[in-house]
Amino acid sequence: MSQIKLVTDTLKQLLKQHNITYRQVASALEMSEANIKRVFANHSFSLERLEQICDIINLTLSDLFSLAAKQRQEEITELTLEQEQELIDNPKLLLVAVLVRDYWKFEEIIEHYDIDKHEAIQLLAKLDRIKLIQLLPNNKYKLLIAQDFRWISNGPLEKFMEKEVLNRFMASKFDGEDCFRFYLRGRYSQTSIDIIQRKLNQLTKEAAELNIEDSELPLSKRKHTGMLFAMRPWEPSLFEQFRKVKEQ
Repeated sequence: MSQIKLVTDTLKQLLKQHNITYRQVASALEMSEANIKRVFANHSFSLERLEQICDIINLTLSDLFSLAAKQRQEEITELTLEQEQELIDNPKLLLVAVLVRDYWKFEEIIEHYDIDKHEAIQLLAKLDRIKLIQLLPNNKYKLLIAQDFRWISNGPLEKFMEKEVLNRFMASKFDGEDCFRFYLRGRYSQTSIDIIQRKLNQLTKEAAELNIEDSELPLSKRKHTGMLFAMRPWEPSLFEQFRKVKEQ
């Protein structure tokens, strides 16, 4: 992650913690909300603009840079085997872990799911214990896992996803609103494959950033959406059966 992106992400989280919206930032800086969103999306801050935004939350630039550096050190990009197994062993814990990753508020969790206040507190405390979040006063929390964190290869979460999620996910006809499915094949050079993989990685990062940005919106304006990006050397068995057997 680039340093300017890290600083931007840290600033977004600080604004969210202070319940300050892009609209409020725009008003304070006498800019349009669209321009503020564009500045954050493109990470196109001048030092003067960055300092102006920090002033809104009574923060110095040096404080912001220190917090960004500390956050990068603390951010979890891959869970341990024990962390993954604990989530898989407790479906409600896994559910709440997914919800906090999407920045659901405590009140929203108990409002929309069959989880009472006492149980929700216990589940958040468990996520704190296994270091996925830092539990704060008044049932607030700080997320400690990166938005684009990776599952352990062939680990508990990957096996769960393959068995319970991907098969059902791909079984859809993808013909409804906001659905998209596209299959493309070809023969590519290694250079082209590297380019495609780089672009796919960038797309996953951008999707993660949008998830953070949209967390400021009420739940009624956000949809549960699944995305699957896949790529591997492969030929359909229908074609493979006609391949000539090479002589030894």
